Amino acid sequence: MGASTAALAPLIAQIRAHVLAAQRLHGDDTTVPVLAKSRTVTGRLWTDVRDDRPCGGPAPPAAWFRYFRDRKGEHPMEHLADRSGILQSDAYGGYNRLFDADRKPAPVMPAGCWAHARRGLFRLAELGRAPLAVEAVRRIDAIFEAERAINGATSAQRLAVRQESIAPMVDGLLAWMRESCARLSKKTPVATAMAYILRRPESFTRFLSDGRICLTNNAAERALRGIALGRKAWLFAGSDRGGQRAADMYSLIVTAKLNDVDPQAWLADVLARINDQPVSRLHELLPWNWKNTRHANHTQAA
Repeated sequence: MGASTAALAPLIAQIRAHVLAAQRLHGDDTTVPVLAKSRTVTGRLWTDVRDDRPCGGPAPPAAWFRYFRDRKGEHPMEHLADRSGILQSDAYGGYNRLFDADRKPAPVMPAGCWAHARRGLFRLAELGRAPLAVEAVRRIDAIFEAERAINGATSAQRLAVRQESIAPMVDGLLAWMRESCARLSKKTPVATAMAYILRRPESFTRFLSDGRICLTNNAAERALRGIALGRKAWLFAGSDRGGQRAADMYSLIVTAKLNDVDPQAWLADVLARINDQPVSRLHELLPWNWKNTRHANHTQAA
């Protein structure tokens, strides 16, 4: 595995550059057990995902992963140091310094995840039968339903629909939540779940003024799903170096899957060719270019 990730390092660097060149990123992280002396400790695998398909963007989707031993806020500050643009994420506080108004080169613009916001309310609606949670979920689901109709449309088309029909629904929801919370103790579960949105309304309403922004951060959550399955199979990373190798391999495998490329077939071919590939043509081995070349070759053979 170490030899493979070393050989593929130039390709991983190109995926990283492609991801970080995006105007909008999805960011998230998850735990990974790491072997230490006589026990395991908890490390973190982070991902940044570029996926412009929901707003009709032509750029190929890709995911870049990193490993760190902890979840300190300095890590996103470091790997996103040169970025501005938009970051879709949950409410993890480690991102906050990226949003500072005086940050250089420019502040990152946060965009909230409505799936995260809905989750706490849905749990209360399903288990507690709380009437206010049920109504909140109903209103949020109506917003999701309206969004499904414009998935894959251009940014301009999405923005027009949002301003005409979705913005009134969001404004009504926020006003209703504020009115409801005014009658509740701040410590009640329903008020706490609503406060997740009400504490950062600019983040949750930013999608109404920018057609590129998605309603959720599900792109990053999907990218991390394989790690959750992997924890049951490989159990832990053998070391910090093993954690970084895992991050490198996930960058390759998840990016291949995002482009409908069989990771095993692609990696087998790339590993056999990469040492002889000129640096100027290294981009030809990226999953989306490799896929197009293979399709062209098959068409010519037929």
